[in-house]
Amino acid sequence: MLKFIEVTGKNEDEAIAKGLAQLGLDRDDVSLEILERGKTGFLGIGSVPAKVKLTYEAPDEAPVVEEQPAPAPAAPVVEEKVVPVVAPQPVEEQPAQTSTPVVEVVDDEVAQGIIRFQSGLFAQMGVEATSRVTRDGDTYQVVLEGDNMGALIGHRGETLDAIQQLTGYVVNRGRSHRVRIHVDAEGYRARREEALQRLAHKTAAKVVKYRRNITLEAMNAYERHVIHAALQDVAGVSTYSTGTEPNRRTVVAYTPQKH
Repeated sequence: MLKFIEVTGKNEDEAIAKGLAQLGLDRDDVSLEILERGKTGFLGIGSVPAKVKLTYEAPDEAPVVEEQPAPAPAAPVVEEKVVPVVAPQPVEEQPAQTSTPVVEVVDDEVAQGIIRFQSGLFAQMGVEATSRVTRDGDTYQVVLEGDNMGALIGHRGETLDAIQQLTGYVVNRGRSHRVRIHVDAEGYRARREEALQRLAHKTAAKVVKYRRNITLEAMNAYERHVIHAALQDVAGVSTYSTGTEPNRRTVVAYTPQKH
């Protein structure tokens, strides 16, 4: 059974947080629609609260079924058999083979430029962190390490995305052959991708069940790509993006003709 609540707050984030707290649900468990965007006004005059609609799935009430006592099981008949004991044959133990890929830290001109730029950036941010750089073809993988990685990851990875974009711009400036920069910290990228894939499949199941389209919250281009890729082979749904950056959203559409 599909239900919804409408909640207001000073801004969209506050209204969403209040709604989730009221329902006791996570963000992935609801479909969000912004009804009114909040406005602060001048010196608090003319301010307008934000209003959001949270749609969620409520469990249907199950009919009460009187439980009948189960009949007592009949005692099993056990037939005794004499099994000859066979001495086990000695087996030569083989040493376990492990193949751990070796990732070498690179120290070429590009890697040095990455470390030099990010060291200065972190100093300006007041964050103590180091950059470990590896290379896979034309892609430089940068792993940030330190005690306060939350400050470098930011809300939903926004700070991490900004660091990656700035690093790529600085490193590729003046280069004829561009390289790709991938920045991560504490495995955030993999965890975020898994969460998006779960959200995609959960949303697709709701779309097929209720035969209606669901619009997800605004995401960046990479996150929208994860949603599209996760559902490209799922029967009954298709995906497309709508809106303009930074509020571009992915729509999971009911497509019964897709098998």
